[in-house]
Amino acid sequence: MKVIFTQDVRGHGKRGEVKNVPDGFAQNFLIKQGKAKPATSGAMNELAAQKRAEDKQKAAELAQAQQLKAKLENDKTIVEIKSKAGTDGRLFGSVPSKQIAQALEKQYGIKVDKRKIDLPEPIRALGYRNVDVQLLPGVVATIRVHIGENN
Repeated sequence: MKVIFTQDVRGHGKRGEVKNVPDGFAQNFLIKQGKAKPATSGAMNELAAQKRAEDKQKAAELAQAQQLKAKLENDKTIVEIKSKAGTDGRLFGSVPSKQIAQALEKQYGIKVDKRKIDLPEPIRALGYRNVDVQLLPGVVATIRVHIGENN
């Protein structure tokens, strides 16, 4: 029997997949528990329309991420952060990704999740740094961060 999975079923199929499964398994388990539905022509058309809508939404998200990447990588976009430092240029403390995200939102109105900022370890010295931001899988923007001394 051909079914369309409405949920992921481990070892059998993922959501949105169309597969042939034994009749008993389909009737007694998958359909009964709402994990799949029979693959009728109406259901197949509905699935195709749903996939087109998802693709359209993903394309819109990608375009928005590309636009945000261009804005972040603009030469004028430099995130300024003030911090106390010693005479040798080392900071008292550090600048974590959370502080970079807050400064970016405060200075440019661009909201970026702190978990998307790729900072292997917090910044501990004065100066300019290039920091990667993972906007979407495959879309990485590089922002300039300037750590200045707070007088």
